[in-house]
Amino acid sequence: MPDLLWDDVRNFFDPDLMGALPDVSVADTSVEDWQAVFELVRSSGWTWEYSEGGIAGPLPSAAEVLARPADAETVDLRVWPVPEVLVIFRPGTAEEIDFDVDLRELQGQGGVDVLCGFLGAIGRRLGKSVLMTGEGDWGNPVLGFDPGVDRVVLLADPLRVQLTAAADRDS
Repeated sequence: MPDLLWDDVRNFFDPDLMGALPDVSVADTSVEDWQAVFELVRSSGWTWEYSEGGIAGPLPSAAEVLARPADAETVDLRVWPVPEVLVIFRPGTAEEIDFDVDLRELQGQGGVDVLCGFLGAIGRRLGKSVLMTGEGDWGNPVLGFDPGVDRVVLLADPLRVQLTAAADRDS
């Protein structure tokens, strides 16, 4: 049985309500946690590409990536858990792992299942919660992987998100 059903969460996958690129994060992390994510990416069978300043190269250790000077070129780790879905990690600090997904690529039950599977893989590897908020809405997670129940769960009311968005548009 899927973690979440499309009919229950469709508002959380609506780019007009949530923004096209919701924020996904794992708090209270370390260099070791980033390394665990790098190892998961390497071993998962997912397609991936690491780049610095837009130039692709081999994926270094997390310690090397996170020790780069503040004014160094931008780093992206692009991961395709399935061919049509892109996840972009931007390693910048050891204390938080954050990444973007594009809701336009995650429509229907198949998209929900891909996202839940990906969040679950990250959360299980780290033994930590993985939370998704609307784009730029860091304080209000709407769904996430809960390691206590070993699945992705709702953290907000999908109907309330729709009503709040409608009220914001009308004001």
